[in-house]
Formats: sequence, C-alpha cells, structure tokens
Amino acid sequence: MSAVSWNIPAIPRAVPPARAGPPGEAFLVAARPRAARSRAAPRRVRLARGGVVVAHAGAAEVPVADSGEAAVVFSEKFPLRRCQTVEGKAWVRVEAEPDADGKCKIVIGCDVEGKWLLHWGVSYHGETGSEWDQPPSEIRPPGSVPIKDSAIETPLETSPNSEGHILHEVQIKFDKDTPIAAIYFVLKEEGTGAWFQHKGGDFRIPLSGSLEDGDPLGAKQGIDVYPGYFRASTKPEGSNTQLKEAVPGDKGPSTKCISEFYEEYPILKSEYFEHFVSVAVTDNSETDQSLVEFYTDITGDVIIHWGVCKGNTMTWEIPPEPHPPNTKIFRQKALQTLLEQKTDGTGNAVSFLLDADYSGLVFVLKLNEHTWLRNLENGFDFYIPLTRVEQFGSTQEPHKAGEHKLDDKSAQTDGLISDIRNLVVGLSSRRGQRAKNKVLQEDILQEIERLAAEAYSIFRSPTIDAIEDPVYIDDPESVKPACSGTGSGFEIVCQGFNWESHKSGKWYVELGTKAKELSSLGFTIVWSPPPTDSVSPEGYMPRDLYNLNSRYGTMAELKQLVDIFHENGVKVLGDAVLNHRCAQFQNQNGIWNIFGGRMNWDDRAVVADDPHFQGRGNKSSGDNFHAAPNIDHSQDFVRTDIKEWLRWMRKEVGYDGWRLDFARGFWGGYVKDYMEATEPYFAVGEYWDSLSYTYGEMDYNQDAHRQRIVDWINATNGTAGAFDVTTKGILHMALERSEYWRLSDEKGKPPGVLGWWPSRAVTFIENHDTGSTQGHWRFPYGMEMQGYAYILTHPGTPAVFYDHIFSHLQQDIAKLMSIRCRLKIQCRSKIKILKAEQNLYAAEINENLLMKIGAGHFEPTGPINWIVAAEGHDYKIWEAAS
Repeated sequence: MSAVSWNIPAIPRAVPPARAGPPGEAFLVAARPRAARSRAAPRRVRLARGGVVVAHAGAAEVPVADSGEAAVVFSEKFPLRRCQTVEGKAWVRVEAEPDADGKCKIVIGCDVEGKWLLHWGVSYHGETGSEWDQPPSEIRPPGSVPIKDSAIETPLETSPNSEGHILHEVQIKFDKDTPIAAIYFVLKEEGTGAWFQHKGGDFRIPLSGSLEDGDPLGAKQGIDVYPGYFRASTKPEGSNTQLKEAVPGDKGPSTKCISEFYEEYPILKSEYFEHFVSVAVTDNSETDQSLVEFYTDITGDVIIHWGVCKGNTMTWEIPPEPHPPNTKIFRQKALQTLLEQKTDGTGNAVSFLLDADYSGLVFVLKLNEHTWLRNLENGFDFYIPLTRVEQFGSTQEPHKAGEHKLDDKSAQTDGLISDIRNLVVGLSSRRGQRAKNKVLQEDILQEIERLAAEAYSIFRSPTIDAIEDPVYIDDPESVKPACSGTGSGFEIVCQGFNWESHKSGKWYVELGTKAKELSSLGFTIVWSPPPTDSVSPEGYMPRDLYNLNSRYGTMAELKQLVDIFHENGVKVLGDAVLNHRCAQFQNQNGIWNIFGGRMNWDDRAVVADDPHFQGRGNKSSGDNFHAAPNIDHSQDFVRTDIKEWLRWMRKEVGYDGWRLDFARGFWGGYVKDYMEATEPYFAVGEYWDSLSYTYGEMDYNQDAHRQRIVDWINATNGTAGAFDVTTKGILHMALERSEYWRLSDEKGKPPGVLGWWPSRAVTFIENHDTGSTQGHWRFPYGMEMQGYAYILTHPGTPAVFYDHIFSHLQQDIAKLMSIRCRLKIQCRSKIKILKAEQNLYAAEINENLLMKIGAGHFEPTGPINWIVAAEGHDYKIWEAAS
C-alpha cells in the first residue's frame, strides 16, 4: 500500500480523451460467471533448442510450432497502481432522555480507519447568523483543545464493538434545559488532513426545534468528501438557510424539544496498492507469427482491452479471427479478453498468437466498470512492439505509448468525424426505447463529448494575442505594468484570510498587525476578503454593495487596513463578487429578486435562465450559481452601476485591484469593461471548473481545461489574469501518485496555464475553499513544500495561502520567496524542463536557478557552479554561483 485518499461516491463528470476504452459499461458484454470458466493455469513460454513453443490461451492450447527458431522480441514488467475502495459509515445519535446523571447525550462516530477529530462549536438562543462559539467547559469531552476563540477539537475514542470491528466515537453530554440552541461540527481525519462536511457546510444538530423542519442534519444525503478531481461550489449550500434568516418576520426556531434521532452517512475510502503486469513477445520466423503472453499479480476479474497497429501509425485495429477464448469485440474498434485465473490464486494470465503483419499491440487493463490501468510511466496506453525492425545494421527502438504524434491532422479529423457520426446514429436508433436504455444513451452522449473535446485539443491552440518571450528586467522597482491589471511581473500574492476569519469580527484589525511582517517576507500584494454586507458571514453572498460594514470589520477599519499595507509597500486586492447578489425584497410571486440600497435593481437585473429567481433579463453568459440571483451583465444599467461602484471602491477604500469571484458565471468581455473603467494595478479571476478524467484517473493531457481558462482571459483582453487551477490539479496527482511526468506537456512545457500564458497565470496550491475548514480540494498532506518549491521558482504569479504562511511552513516558504526575489524570477521567466519522470521533476529557470521535486535523485552537471540555496523533504533548489 503506497497512499490513501478519500473520495465521494460519484463518477467524475469528465470523459476520457484516450482512444482505448469506454466511458461506461453500457457498451460492454458481461463476462461469463467465474464458476463457468476453466481453472486451467496458462503456462509461461518455454523456449527450447528445437524452437518448440508451448503455451495456453485460456483452456484452448495455442498451436505448437513444429520447427523454426523462436526469438524473444520483447519482455518487460510494468508497474501498476490499483485503487481499492472500502466503504464505511459515520453516524449521529441523539439520546434526548436524560441518563442517571440527568444528562442528555449526542454520540458522533465512524467506523473508517483513521485518526479522527471532531471540530465543533455551538450557538445560543437569541443569536442570529451562523457564528460558532466555543462550547462551555462542562460539556467538553476529555482531550478537547480550543481552536482560536470559536471552536474546539475533540479526539474520537477508538474501541472495538461486539463483532470486533473498530469504532471511533465521541460523546457530548448536556443538560436538558441547556441554553445552547445548536451544535455545529465537521469531522477531520488528522492523518490525511481531510475534512468531512455536509454538502460543503457544517453539520448542525439543533437542541431545540424539530428535526423535520428543514432536515438540518441532511438525512440520507451522505457526507461530502472532496478529492482532487472534484470541486463543489465554493459557497456553502446552507446559504439558502441564511437567506431565510434575512426574511423580515422570520419567527426563528421552534421551541419544541428535539426527540431521539439516529442517522448514518456513507464514507468511501480509497487505498492504492502496487501491482504489475508482465508482457513477453516471442517471434518465430518460420511461421510468421508472434506469441504474446500476459501475466498480472492482480486477482479477480481482469480484462485486457487491446488492439493492434501497423507500420508507424498508432491507429487501433482488430486482428482477424480466431481470437483468444473469452474475447469480445468492443464497438468494432478493440478486443476485450478476460484473463484466466491461476489455480494457485496468485494472479491472471493469457497467451495467444498474432500474425506478423502487425508492428505493435496497444492495451489497457480493465478491472471493473470504473477502474482502468494505464502505463504509470507516462499515463498513456501500454505499447508492445511485435517485431524487431532492422535499420542500417541496428535494431530500431520500439515506439513508446503516447510518444507517437500524427502529422496529418486531416486523418485524425476523418476518424473523429466518423466516430461521432456512428455514435449519433446509434443514439438516434435507440431514441424510442424505454428508460432501461437511459444509461446507454447517456454514455453515448458522453462519448460524443469526449470526441469533441479531443478534436478541440487537436485543432485549438491557445488563442493568445501574442506569444510571450522571456523578459529579463534588472530593476523591478522601475518596472511599470505592461497593461492595466498585470502588475510588474514580480508580484507575490498573499491571501490574507481563511474561511474562519470572519468569526473574530475584527479581522481587518488583526490582519493589519501582520502587514509589516508580510512586507518583510517579500509579499507585494495582499488579497483581502469580500468587504460588503452579506447574507453569509464569509461575504460571498453580497446584498447591499455600498454597505462596507461586514463580519470582518467596519468600513473605517477596512480603510485603515489598506492604509497600513500601503505604508508597508504592499498593494491590496478587494474580493469583488459580481456574478450574483442577494435581494432584499420579494416580487409579487414571493420570489426574492428585488434589490435595495443605492443599486436598487428589479428583476430585469436577474438572468432569465436562472431557474430559482424568475429573472426578466437576458440569458446568462456563463454558468449559474444557484444559491442567489445571478446578475445579467448584458444590461446597460447593471454595468453602469457596477463600474460606478468599483470606481467608488478604488477611490473611497483605496483598493489597488480585484480578485473576481466565480468568474465563469459571466462573459470575460464584461470583465474587460469593468477593468478598463477602474484601471486596476492587478486583477485575477476565479475561473474554476473540473479537469478531465478517464475512468476515475486524471488525464495526462489537460489542454482543453487550460484552454477554457485562457479563453476567459482572452475575452478580458488580457486585463485580468486567472488562478491556474490546471496546475493545481496536475500537482495534486503528480505528488500524490508519484507521477511527476505529468508536469511536462507534450511539447516539453509546463502543463498548466503558466505553460501557455504565464503573465496571466496566478499559481497557487491552496485557498479558503480548497483548504481551511472547508477542505473542498486539499493539497496532498505533507507535500505542501513541494508545491511551493514549484510555484515559487516557476513563471506565473505565485499566491501563498494565509494558513500556510502563518504556520510551521513559514520559514521554508520565506526562504523560497527570498530566492525568487534575489534571482529576479518573474511571471515571464524562461523555463527549461530537464526531467519529468516517475518520481522526479527538475527544471532550470532563467539560467540561474535549478530546482527538483520528488524522491528521485538529481544533481546538476555542466560547467556552471551550482550552490544549494534551499532543500527539504523531496525538494531542492540550487542557484548559480556569481
């Protein structure tokens, strides 16, 4: 076992770009039951002097070559990594009847292996909002530790149940007449740093009121766990409840006492196990056939999804019959062969003959409907050469999977068009069938989407107005921005808050005390939290935009904060939430879509295709955020008011630029209008959507994902950058799975936005959504410094998370920042990737810095004298001696 990760029980929405395999099992013919198959164990190839080759394919014997010499063409053992999912559960039990001591009891627990903590707080009767308070000392279980002034963490006790299974539980006892209105909590697994929440928010246990009213615990919803490939909404879905609190005349919670309650929630735990598959190919010149042997130590059902290819192409073909036993044809494009289990239960194997017409065999392994295993070395399909090619007296090296590039795009076009046409015809022919074929139809639609995405990645190069060449600038202080919104190129951003910062009520004051320290560390920009009146305390459900008294502090404290940072040479970004806005009034149908304050819009300001808020505007130019009315930026009066408000914020507060929330919700052209009107020093948008996955595994090629981000930046005319979500996602997989080859794209450049448009790429490894107490997409635990070693040495504009810079990581991060500043690494610095292998990534930046991450060995060579500048666990930085 090499690693542990946590996943929600959901299928990734993206479909695979690889040509070898289905996105779903509706197309597969079910294999025969295990009991009906032969138990005969296929024997390994045995080569004798007489050239006799004996092997078995399933239960049928492969024809024996009577004469001729057999030569080993290929023999290799490939490592595999298999994900096995174990299901567990968490539970909440409320015992409302007092025990012998007169105490009621809440029991929270789970049966999943790990070191569990309960992160929890309380609220009291008469309080409004969703603020936490620390529980009184008399109800805190033993071992509880205060967290700031609003929560505590309590370890769950471990004990076996009557059946011998390990359980983790904690008990909270309280008086029946307690003044506490509700208990809020999330679970934390300390070993992995994962947080487990209810629909992206807190679990809430009311100690008064009815469980049926609003279903506060979210019965039957399950615990939301956010792994690297899935990103839920950054706004808590509980926001609808918060909107209700803003409704005039709300009578608040009922006084009815809570009754007995018990509910369970599923958790899926994924563990990674190391395996292998060995492949041997022998060639007999007399019979013009090749014997191919497969063996894997994986037990259970294993299917080889395979095809053959000719010449120098990587186009899959199906060889003519006879095919090996237990083989099915898959969509006239590939074969799927079920391997035979060895009698001793140590694995599966198969062998079969192929004619000499073919140059190679390409395959992937399929274990179940969502588990497909590819080559760990490069992330592509396995490629096996079937012949030796003699060229000028030497043997030509076989092609490796994924290395072959087709020059003729028209050939690819014809294939893609044909595939899509066949799928559409298949879907049309099934249109009249009943719901039982619903899954089949959806899979065909997903396959069409996949093929379209593949075509998109082939023909759509990044649409950047100008190719950026490396720039070397001697004096950063004399540099002026190339254009509004891009900064000097030497910026280092600090996110100046986390998800809990609002709870102090004086965050502006607290952050101001850290301005001098942040400046001395080398930060040039601080990103401050949303400043406006908001239904949610975190600020991301804005209401009255001109009211700058928020849970973070008063408007006067905000202005003072900005002044303090300016005095220390640090610029300040305001977090502008422009996509949506919470209304203050209802329309005639009782829908909350009428706004108050200086920007007193009516329902014409709401997009028409928002399903919840009955807008009379035009259709949305982006994706809808469903917790609040989505604003129609195509309306002249809306854009005029927003520009006026942003200019007012620039002048009145002193903001130097913007962080734009939920930027995928509206067209980048509107952002261009807002940026040109306010001329920010620096601006960055949160354009966030899912990366591409194949059968639960992240795809190597993420060009389509970064292209969508680049398209948005281009729509802004480059007046704003964007967070490089692509790079974050690839770093997750590269570090977590030791697949550092992912950090170089097919052209040998960085695979994220920083590889295409570095001056507009804001790189990061964590923020208030992905980390903090939300934990939607937490960076691999214990590997944060590898992530910072990457983004703080590479092009792009790096952003450091508040929780990291004010933690045990500060000294190491500060050293990397110092190196970046001293060597004048900036957003357009030149980069040369030196190594991108299984367990090692190394690169040279600006010809004066070398870096490596990963467990693999790397030391600089050549005429330059390299001096170690920084090093830590699995990372090392060198600088050229002056």
